[in-house]
Amino acid sequence: MSIVKEFKEFAMRGSVIDLAVGVVIGAAFGTIVTSLVKDIIMPPIGILTGKVDFADKKYVLVAADPLHKVAEVAIRYGNFITVIFQFVIVAFCIFLVVKGINSMKKDEVPAPVADPEPTKEELLLTEIRDLLAKGK
Repeated sequence: MSIVKEFKEFAMRGSVIDLAVGVVIGAAFGTIVTSLVKDIIMPPIGILTGKVDFADKKYVLVAADPLHKVAEVAIRYGNFITVIFQFVIVAFCIFLVVKGINSMKKDEVPAPVADPEPTKEELLLTEIRDLLAKGK
């Protein structure tokens, strides 16, 4: 079988197509959540915390010096806080989706388990018990 044919069979499997669709939708969802956090959630939080803009929060390690062509080196913890908010929102949305999918699944009723056939020893012991019971 040629490698092209094998690849075509692999790529056309339903699970690969489903995965590709999930990645595309996930990327679009990530963009929406980024905008939600950056443009809608963080401004009110900034106001509640004393008109703080988290995007500008940083700890400067080395100040920029344009004269000597030195770029600023800083720890941008405000951006990190924003990304944490994004993660929490995405994780919560995924939780809700999985919970919804699980609630739509039909509860499968397990088939009744038949009693196993007695072993030869059990049959023999039952026969001995019955003979002893007759003898009394």
